Amino acid sequence: MSQNILKSAPGVLLLVGAVALSGCATKSYVREQIAPVSQRVDTLETRLQETDGVAKSALAEAQAASGQSQANGQRLDQITGRVDGVEQRLQAQEARPKRPRH
Repeated sequence: MSQNILKSAPGVLLLVGAVALSGCATKSYVREQIAPVSQRVDTLETRLQETDGVAKSALAEAQAASGQSQANGQRLDQITGRVDGVEQRLQAQEARPKRPRH
């Protein structure tokens, strides 16, 4: 049985060596395989930066609109108070008896 093992040893060593070497990838092969993925990542990063810029711009506009809306609301409250005062004076004038003019 030991003769069979000795006869098959070189073949086994050759097979193990071939399997071990075939698992190693060269740097150029890895670069070739990674290049498309790297390009896609770069493209997505660019699009993400553009989207982030648009989102930040939209947020700034929304905040400005919110501030303007609050200012308009305050102004409307002031105008409403003035209109209420005018209406009260008008109602008070209408409620007074009219005096004849000479």
